[in-house]
Parts: sequence; C-alpha cells; structure tokens
Amino acid sequence: MSNFVDVANENGVAVVTIDNPPVNALSSHVRKPLYEALVALRDHPSAKAIVVVCAGRTFVAGADITEFGKPVEQPELRAIIALLETIAKPTIAAIHGTALAGGLELALGCHFRVADQGAKLGLPEVKLGLLPGGGGTVRLPRLVGAAKALGMIVSGTPISAGEAKAAGLVDAVFDGDLLVEAVHFAGEMAANGGPFVPVRDRNDRLVESDLAAFDAQAADLAKKARGLEAPLACAEAVRNAITLPFGQALATERQLFQQLVSGDQSRAQRHLFFAEREAAKVPGEDLQKRKIGRVGIIGAGTMGGGIAMAFANGGFPVTLLETSEEALQRGLATIEKNYAVSVGRGSLSEAAKQQRLSLFKGSTDYADLAECDLIIEAVFEDMAVKKEVFGRLDAVAKPGAILATNTSYLDVNAIAASISRPQDVLGMHFFSPANVMKLLEIVRAEKTAPDALATVADLARRIGKVAVVVGVCHGFVGNRMLAARGAENEFLLLEGATPGQVDKAFTDFGWPMGPFQMGDLAGLDIGWRNRKARGQKAVIADTLCEQGRFGQKSGRGWYRYESGSRESVADPDVEALIRAKAAERGIAPRVIGADEIIERTLYPLVNEGAKILEEGIAARASDIDVVWANGYGFPVGKGGPMFWAGLEGGGRIVERLEYWYRQTGRAIFEPAPVLRRFAETGSWERVGG
Repeated sequence: MSNFVDVANENGVAVVTIDNPPVNALSSHVRKPLYEALVALRDHPSAKAIVVVCAGRTFVAGADITEFGKPVEQPELRAIIALLETIAKPTIAAIHGTALAGGLELALGCHFRVADQGAKLGLPEVKLGLLPGGGGTVRLPRLVGAAKALGMIVSGTPISAGEAKAAGLVDAVFDGDLLVEAVHFAGEMAANGGPFVPVRDRNDRLVESDLAAFDAQAADLAKKARGLEAPLACAEAVRNAITLPFGQALATERQLFQQLVSGDQSRAQRHLFFAEREAAKVPGEDLQKRKIGRVGIIGAGTMGGGIAMAFANGGFPVTLLETSEEALQRGLATIEKNYAVSVGRGSLSEAAKQQRLSLFKGSTDYADLAECDLIIEAVFEDMAVKKEVFGRLDAVAKPGAILATNTSYLDVNAIAASISRPQDVLGMHFFSPANVMKLLEIVRAEKTAPDALATVADLARRIGKVAVVVGVCHGFVGNRMLAARGAENEFLLLEGATPGQVDKAFTDFGWPMGPFQMGDLAGLDIGWRNRKARGQKAVIADTLCEQGRFGQKSGRGWYRYESGSRESVADPDVEALIRAKAAERGIAPRVIGADEIIERTLYPLVNEGAKILEEGIAARASDIDVVWANGYGFPVGKGGPMFWAGLEGGGRIVERLEYWYRQTGRAIFEPAPVLRRFAETGSWERVGG
C-alpha cells in the first residue's frame, strides 16, 4: 500500500498495519493510505474480517499535534472512523503499548478491541487544553458508561488493559502473541456471522445513566479545574452524549473542539507539550552515556529521602548515607511510611512496596559509596558543609562517578573547583517532595563534562522527571525568578494589601495558592535562614519568625491554622503587625487592586526571565516556561511566564514596569534590554541566544 500502511491476508483475515515511527501518529500521510486500504477491504470478498494493528512499540498514540490549528488535510480521522462504521464484516483494533487520543478514537470506530496485558488506553487531550475531537466523548460513554467516561476524559489518565476489559472498553486481553490472538479472535467473530453493531449504535450504557449523579460528578470536577476551559468542555460533551442524539452530540463535540483549539489556553498547553520535549535536548545527548547502576544519596532527611525514593521508584538500587545510625533509621522509617501511605491509597501494591524497599541499602560509612555510579549530596544548604562532603567524596568515589549537589542556590562552580575532578560535578536541583514533583533543574557547571550532563538528562527521563538544563547563578532559573516575583510582597502589605488579598489575586490568576499561603506551607523559617545567611532582612516576615510563627508546622504564620488544620484563617494579629510596621515608616495604607498586585509580582517575574535569557542561564524561553509550569505552579493554561508575556503583551509589561520604576526607583522594575526587544519583535527566539 504505502511506506506507512501495509495490508496482509492471514487465513482470510485482512491485517492492516500502521507503521509511522516512533508512536504511529495519525499524520495526513498515514490517514490517506489507511482510508484507501479500508475502502478496498470493505467489499473485498477475500477478507472476512479486518484487524487494525501497529508496528513498533505502540499502537497509535495520538494525532499529529503539529497539525492542530492548521487547515485539515483530507481524509481526516473522523472520516476514517465513519468509514469503519459502514463495514459489515467484523473490525478489530489490536492494541499494544498505548492507544491514546486519536488512537483510541480510531479503535472506537472498530466493532471490537483486543489488547495485550501491558496496554494502556486513554483520551488525554485535556492535557493539551482540548477535548477528544474524533468522537471520543460520544462513543466512549456508550461502552463504559457516562460516569466512567467522564472520569477518564476529564483526568486524561490512561487505564490498564485489565481495567479497560472490566469497564467494557476492551473485549479481550491476551498474554500471548497479540497479532496471532487478534487474527484468531477475528476469525471467530466472522464465523459467528454477526450482526456487528458499531459503537455509535450501542445505547444500553447511556440509558442506565443517572443524570443527577453525573451532574454532581461534573460539578466536583469543575471545582478542581482552576480556570481551565477544557475540563468543563469535556464534561459538557460527555453530557451531550447522554442527552442528545448521536449525530447532534458528535457535531457539538466538534464545535467545542474548534473553540478550544483556537483559544489561548490550548495554545499555551500545546506550547508546554513541545517545550518539555525541546528542554530534554541537551548538548552531547548523542554521546556515549555513562553506565548508572547504583545511586548514592547523602542525607536521609526530607529531601534526601524523597530523592532516594525517586530513584527506587525508577528501579535503581540506592545507598542511603547518614551521619548516624539514628538519623539513618529515622530516614528509612519515613520512606517505608511514605510507601505504606501509597499502599493505603491503592496507588501501590504491597508487593511493589516491598520490591522498592529491597532496593535500599543504609550506611553511615562513606566507603560504601565507592560502588555508586552517581552520588547526590542532599545536606544542609551551606557552602562549607557541601565542600566538606565533596572532599570526602573525592577520596572514595570511583573514577567516572558523577557527583551531584542538590543545592537550591549555591555556586556549583565553587563546589566543583574544591575537588580534583570538576568534570564530574553538576547540580541536580530536585523539588520537594522529590519523589512526587516532576521538575529537575540540571545545573551545568563551567567544567561539567558533556557526557556527564547527557547521562543525567537521560537518567532524569528514566525516573519520570521533566529535566531542564540551566547555568550557574544564585538560585538558577526557578528560585532566582521566585525572588523577583516576591520582591514586592512586603511592600504591597505595607502599602495596604493583606496577605489574603495578595493570595486571592494569585489564585484568581490560576495559581494553586498564593505566595503567603506557599510560605506557610514551606515554612517561614527556611526563608528567614536564607536571608540571614545573605545579610538580608524582611521586616514583617522576620518579625513573624522571631515570634515563632513558622507557618503550618507551628500553627501560625501569615495565617492561623486551627488544631492542626491546613485550612488558612486570616489572623488579625498579623494585620495589626503590618499596619504597625507601616506606621513606623510613615506609610499610609491605600486600596491595592488585583491588577496592581499582578503588575508588581508577575511582571518582574517575566523581567527576570528576560535577564536569565540574556545571560545564557537558560538556553530557551520555553525552558523557563517548563521550569515554572512543572516546579512552581504557574498555570498551565497560560503556558508559563514567558509564553504568558506574549498573551499579556510585551509592550504593556514594559510600560507598567517603567511606571513602577519611576514610582519606586527599585531595580526590580527596570525593564531588561531583552524584554524591550521582545516588546518590539514579539519573539523571544530572536533575542534569547
């Protein structure tokens, strides 16, 4: 047929194989020969059944995202699915790997779906700010029921073949040769003689739907959407499958899809999708990688324990080192407790928990790190302490072992220069909790060997992290920009805002929480310690810490927390403290609106990002967006700070920064040259290096 679609006859069963590596995306050059093959087979007497299967490591894992927002080349996916539904002989999708998005929708066009035991099936379009546009919201509920379909589509999370079989999405699951089994299954179906009812005509599960319960489920999901349009559109489309005739529901789904695909939120989320893949490309990635067998972690506290879990979760044996047996056992006990919580939630089996725990080897002797290929230091954030640790590593680590520091702020060049093998040193800045948070800033020091960098970037993918390579500066990309975002926080309070007003401006923008809520969650003492180390002061925050108000862990911080609750309550004592500090400085309070809060926090965030680009700390503006979307909660529907700057308008950001610079004289508001050029050109690529 073509280079991308092949047809073979297996004992009277036509096998249509899609071969479009790496993930068999349904690009236009695949759709055309696939459509032609199905047309030819529809009435061909030698084909008593049709099996659609894929070559390589996966079934169709989706549409070609690069085609979104462009004129559609015919035949489109919907036409192929409609064609499948006209075929009177049995059609079977044989699924291995993943059947996602358009891939699952293609399978829903078949009469039957069979899968191997390791297959995953899902409709993850919501993660791109979209809904399934090929009939997924209308066909899936007909197989699994509206409630199950709503959960799958709004979460975008794939389900296993076993769960799909139980739900009615898959007709059979095999553990043998999938193609052989699928051909045999197809022959049996053909021998039964039909009739073969398309999914579009199966209404039994819809009739069973409880509309009131569905609406309650949809309302609960809407609360979690935090301003994202796609989850709400997904819920509307699935509801239409219950209440509207098939054709009308299908047409409405398409209308909703077109609205989303042309909107800013989907553009932003598709930007992040490609940005993550671009960020994974590092200089030297084609070099021979160093072999990583065992990983050593120094420090079994919150950070070290989380990092150790991240590697164990990825299947790596871990040597966990502490200074004392007591500290080591405390750390190991916490790790076991964390896994037990996962078992209790049902997200991990008891057997998987035991298997992961078996990967840990505890030690208090640096000599036990000699067998490790990667050693990550996760000790106290103090340069002298870290240099001491690296000096001891220099003496015991084997040649070629990669030595990493988990520092959040410190100079990785200085750490590397303190030992005899700077080429093996880099930063691995994990985010807490390290076993959960996806972001990993990989800090490239001056003398880091390219193969060491490439090895760690590859390793990050293997443990499920989104890695971004950054350069050396105080705070790297994320924390440096966080400091810029928070530079005006206390000034806003002194001038009349409350912590609650600032936090509400952030949550209304789409952040999961505001800066003062975040401070209470992380612990105010952490920032206090960092400020003291750098000789800095924060008049209100320092006073809170001096009063023992460290946030949630002490029951008081910027807010009060009643009886161990995580629910923040406005505290009149804090507001009184703010007003007293303002009066000491002769500052009369005034009304501060949400627009001003955004201008004085998020515009400096963008401005600092522009400086980071100019200095080459980040290679691409999109890398900055990946950092902020995955590590700091920047709303994905706005695409990260640098993408959002384009939506907001570079000219407006420069104009308002200039205004606040004139008003305050503070350097944080002085527009960076790169930002000014962005305002003129509308592109970071021409200025980002």
